[in-house]
Amino acid sequence: MNYVYILKCSDGTLYTGYTNNLKKRLEVHNRGKGAKYTRCRLPVELVYFEEYSTKSEATKREYAIKQLTRESKIKLTENNTNI
Repeated sequence: MNYVYILKCSDGTLYTGYTNNLKKRLEVHNRGKGAKYTRCRLPVELVYFEEYSTKSEATKREYAIKQLTRESKIKLTENNTNI
């Protein structure tokens, strides 16, 4: 399975990413070994994710989410029933 996810950083900012192992990726982020953006904003909290069967679908959705405004991303996370 492939995932697109949104993390809420300790400073209140949002980070969007892609992975094929959501639990492991969240652990990597919180150990400070994830994306450069999240390293100085620990801890991070998973606030949203979507599942896709292919990497291509997930990366296209990741790109689309990254184009959204912060307000739209917040609305997306508020409507989340996965977490």
